[in-house]
Amino acid sequence: MSIAPDRSVLLATLGVQIDPALLELALTHRSYAYEHGGVPTNERLEFLGDSILGQAVTVMLYREYPLLDEGDLAKRRASLVSSVALAGIARGIELGDYVRLGRGEILTGGRDKSSILADTVEALIGAVYLDSGGETATALVMRLIEPLVRDPGHFGISMDPKTSLQEAAARLGSGAPVYSIAESGPDHSKVFIATVTVGKVTAVGEGTSKKHAEMAAALDAWTRLSTS
Repeated sequence: MSIAPDRSVLLATLGVQIDPALLELALTHRSYAYEHGGVPTNERLEFLGDSILGQAVTVMLYREYPLLDEGDLAKRRASLVSSVALAGIARGIELGDYVRLGRGEILTGGRDKSSILADTVEALIGAVYLDSGGETATALVMRLIEPLVRDPGHFGISMDPKTSLQEAAARLGSGAPVYSIAESGPDHSKVFIATVTVGKVTAVGEGTSKKHAEMAAALDAWTRLSTS
């Protein structure tokens, strides 16, 4: 049985303090709860953190980019709060090592699934808000997204990932991207799952529409191509 990593290292990386019980809740995925008698999950904290993240990013963009119109601001916000962007942040701090997952999820690569990583980032933001207040939570959001904001290429790829992926594939001689779509969940809460293959790279993205799922998959594939 693997030894759980020291959560104090995670807190030091984030630069925050969180009550141990609240931190444990923020790191508890529903797959773990299912296999351990229905203990509470991080989904409510994720809901809270998503709102705080969106507000903090919206205010920052409004203040920092006074010449951009509403449409461009919305596109930039979407690129910073997307599941792919948050998953990239999570991988950078090795968050997957800390998430409490069920055995089945672990065996299927759950520690590196973008959706799980992104949700956990949001749950942590929610936990910080409850523990330390709005200013501290907003400061954490700013620290987490700063590398993306400072990256001159981030907004271009994030706002049109399918075109950027096609251009990268052509440049590398990998052939045109090939997409496939699956869906799950009831009609009132359907989730679309897109898979894109470019050469030897295969990436998956999720969204509430086929378009958003394909964009998430394209962004993930572009990132993998760029770092391979």
